[in-house]
Formats: sequence, C-alpha cells, structure tokens
Amino acid sequence: MNTTEYLQNCAASYKDDLVGNIMPFWLKYGLDRKHGGVYTCLDRDGSLMDTTKSVWFQGRFGFIAAFAYNNVERNPEWLAASKSCIDFIEKYCIDVDGRMFFEVTEDGTPMRKRRYVFSECFAAIAMSEYSIASGERFYALKALELFKKIQSFLTTPGVLEPKYCESVQMRGHSVTMILINTASRIRAAIDDAALTRQIDDSIYMLQKYFIHPEFKALLEVVGPDGEFIDTCNGRTINPGHCIETSWFLMEEAKHFNWDGEKLRMALSILDWSWEWGWDKEYGGIINFRDCRNLPPQDYSQDMKFWWPQTEAIIATLYAYQATHDEKYLEMHKQISDWTYAHFPDSEYGEWYGYLHRDGTVAQAAKGNLFKGPFHIPRMMIKANIICNEILTL
Repeated sequence: MNTTEYLQNCAASYKDDLVGNIMPFWLKYGLDRKHGGVYTCLDRDGSLMDTTKSVWFQGRFGFIAAFAYNNVERNPEWLAASKSCIDFIEKYCIDVDGRMFFEVTEDGTPMRKRRYVFSECFAAIAMSEYSIASGERFYALKALELFKKIQSFLTTPGVLEPKYCESVQMRGHSVTMILINTASRIRAAIDDAALTRQIDDSIYMLQKYFIHPEFKALLEVVGPDGEFIDTCNGRTINPGHCIETSWFLMEEAKHFNWDGEKLRMALSILDWSWEWGWDKEYGGIINFRDCRNLPPQDYSQDMKFWWPQTEAIIATLYAYQATHDEKYLEMHKQISDWTYAHFPDSEYGEWYGYLHRDGTVAQAAKGNLFKGPFHIPRMMIKANIICNEILTL
C-alpha cells in the first residue's frame, strides 16, 4: 500500500465520521437540554428508551466533547456540552461520602452506587480536559483533587467492597489500567508528582502481577501476589482490555521519548492479545478467551462488541508510529476495514454496539448504560492525531 496516501485517507475519514456523524448524533439525541448532562439509552434511530443516566457517561462525554474541541475543531457547542456534563456531575452525582454514583435519574436523583471508582476516573478526565479547552485552571485543580480521593478510596480498608468476595482475594486488571490513562489525561492539564508515580506503580503492577508469559497473556484477575487462579474467572483473557492497556503504555512510552522498556512491554501485550483476540474465521476482535483454551464462562464470549475494535485501531496505529514496522499498519488496515464494514449504521447514523460472532447485528440500539459517546469518538480523535503526526515526520 502507499503508506502516505493510506494515512491521509484514514486521518480524513476518522475526522469526517466524528464531525459529520458521531458528534451530531449525540448532541441531537443524547444531550439533555433541560436537566443537563447526557442520555445514553437510545434506540437505533436516536429515540430515548430509558431516561436513566449513566454517571460514567457524564464524565466520558464531558471528556470527549472537550477532547474533540482541543484536537479536532474548536466547536463552541462541544465545549458547552462538556461543561453541561461536568455541571451535572458536580450538582447530582457525588454522594455525601465523596464517592460517586453509578446511575441517577434524568433529574439527578441517586439510584445506585457500585464498588468501582470508574465514575470518579471519568469525571476527573472530563474536568482536566475541560480545563485545557476553557483555560480555567480551577477545573484542573478539581481533577487532581478528585484523583487523590480516588487513590484514597482504593487504599483505605473498608471503603470499597472486595473484588469478588471476602473469602477469595483478587487483584483486578481494570482498575490498574484505568489509573494509567486517568493520571495521564490529568497530567496533560496539571503536573503533579502523584500522577507519574501512579502511572509507574500501575505499570509495575501490570508487569509483576498480571502479565503471565507462560500463557502469553495479560490476565483479568489474579491472586494478591499475582498468583494464577485456575478457575473460569481466573483464566479469563479480555483481548479488548489488554489491547487498550497496550496503547495506554505506548502513550506513556511516547511521553518519555519512546521509552524502550515501556514500549517493549506494550508491544508484547498487543501482539499476544491480537493473537488471542483476532477471529481468524470471521474477523474482528472477540470478547473473551480462556488462557487454557477451555470454554469461556461469559455468555457473550464469542460476540464482537464495538469497543475492542476501536481500541485495536488506536493500538495498531500507535505501534506503527513507534516502530515503523509494516506488520502493524497491516493489522491496522485489517481491524479498521472490518470494523467499518460491520459497525456503522448507514441509515440512522452512529454505530451498532453488539454483533454476533459472524458480524451480523445482535441488537440495534445505539446506547445504554455502557455504550455511548466514548470509545468510538475517542478512537476517531486519537487515530486522526496519530495519522497526522506520522505524516508530519
């Protein structure tokens, strides 16, 4: 392939899809102009199916709208949407103990909390990105303060429930990896030693506990000291999560002038996870694998969800930028072509989220409490940035 032409076309395509499709869809159908914030439970045509609001997505779309403003187009409607989500979070989504809810009603009445700190992480990156977009340092300080609360919640005994149950002690990959990205995004707005220290600690934990070379895999849960747990849960590989982690590591390697150790770790995770995840029969990244090749327990194990595909698009581009190895550009073309052949809805806009293994649509809704304007637009923004950076070298 002509690399320059390919990257130019990719950069333009991702930007056009973001600006002409994804952002308009969510601003038209998702933005709550009465109560503030964003709805995500939307049917295929954008009609509202459920007014319950995902607190994750108040932070996620707050981040995306500002991230797009900072890196793609200085659209004042995007900046206003980001502020609306952040205002909704601050007004309704924080409990008296400082922790945040998982879901609330459309007018902000609390409904449910969960043991995770993801609501807090997404709120923090929204505040930090909005700070960059608006020039209001106050929001960067808020993001940093919230990040230090997150660290306190995670390290103070009794604040969070156990990962699984009291009698089975586990470490989870998801919290370890999300702290890398959360700290990295906040650091772009405000520097603090606690941020890089947390990233370094998370990378150390990935290496010490979760990476298991005997399986050529990064495992989702392990024992307290990284022990392999030979159960259905303990054998689980989530290729999408692993691939997402790989580009978080590549981003950090890039921040330190392509630090060799971090980059080698990231590329190993990407290579292993692609081997586990890429469906050689139908294409696309599959949901779950068992590291002993036993039948996975999760009922959606052989489905193709939207977000692992988008993470693979980013990761393969980053890997090509870091190494100039043509295999990663071929992998990028593979996953990008497959994704665009199956997920976009040409009739109503936006993307489907849930496909069967063969790529047919399992259900056509555009959003729920977990799917909304985050992974897809983040991919388009990041991929556009990376393509343009490679082209300017």
